[in-house]
Amino acid sequence: MTEDMNNVEVRNFEVGDKVTGQVTKVEEKQVLVNISGSKIDGIIPISELSSLHVEKATDAVAEGDELELEVLKVEEDALILSKRKIDAEKAWEDLEKKFNSGEIFETEVKDVVKGGLVVDLGVRGFIPASLVESHFVEDFSDYKGKNLSFKIVELDKEKNRLILSHRAVVEEEKGKKKQNILESLSVGQVLEGTVQRLTDFGAFVDIGGIDGLVHISQLSYEHVGKPSDVVTEGQKVNVKVLNVDRDNERISLSIKETLPGPWANISDKTPKGSVLDGTVKRLVSYGAFVEVAPGVEGLVHISQIAHKHIATPHEVLKENQTVKVKVLDVNEQEQRLSLSIKDLLEKEDEVLDYELPEESTGFQLGEMIGDKLKNLRN
Repeated sequence: MTEDMNNVEVRNFEVGDKVTGQVTKVEEKQVLVNISGSKIDGIIPISELSSLHVEKATDAVAEGDELELEVLKVEEDALILSKRKIDAEKAWEDLEKKFNSGEIFETEVKDVVKGGLVVDLGVRGFIPASLVESHFVEDFSDYKGKNLSFKIVELDKEKNRLILSHRAVVEEEKGKKKQNILESLSVGQVLEGTVQRLTDFGAFVDIGGIDGLVHISQLSYEHVGKPSDVVTEGQKVNVKVLNVDRDNERISLSIKETLPGPWANISDKTPKGSVLDGTVKRLVSYGAFVEVAPGVEGLVHISQIAHKHIATPHEVLKENQTVKVKVLDVNEQEQRLSLSIKDLLEKEDEVLDYELPEESTGFQLGEMIGDKLKNLRN
């Protein structure tokens, strides 16, 4: 028995040996461990506890923990050990597998540093600010302690370099979601969306992970000078799908077509006999089309333009002219409106021209009667 004890006591350790130890005491800047198979004390300096900076040893280990360690230095009365090197060795093997397979995994953000985030994966992993999110983030302080999903985008064991990206995960998920939405969309479908951004030519609306364009002509039945006159960023809107281009991932939407049409309840808005202000929009050979409400045009037949005979509407009217019109007939179902300008104009006085006998003839009424009497006598 004594011989066995002596064999244990005189066991020689060399730098690089792998040993197992149990934590017996955690001091502020180092940890004491009992090495299996030896009575020699083991010491783990705080710098060898983790790949990350550790303020207090208690942040990394606790008394009673069983640790796998590597011998860094053999001293007369102690072994200087490293937990960090063993962790890193195991980690690199696992990380290389994750990198080669493109695996997505989750881990806690341990620290926020200048330029990005830091994680502990057995080795220090760095996430540059540009690879955290797909959008700009001004302050990363809230990220410390959060669990995020990552992909490894760069790995170099020799240089101890490990770069991760959360943005790649977000964009990959967005891409899958976008494809699912594109496949599920159909022309005519009505969805709720959120206005994401405005441009001169329309508004981009998020319909659940993918943006579609509402062209300025599809924002309203009324004329729209600029999109901000009708919608604002962040506004919830209903949109109708007009077209889906899956190859180019383009979606055309309409807000206008989800709204009541301009002809809805037109009989109440423009009842028969009512007098309205309108604008001449088009002149044709048989009359004039006059807009009496946004998107609502009625026809003034050529016979209803003026009391006098006219050959073409151009003799009396011009485009963009403002006129008053009277509603003659309303057909909401066929979206037809018959109007009259003539009925609101005073009828011109008729002037009758009589031809007077020319004095030069010397012809008198009495002479005509005398001639008739002579004829009777004969």
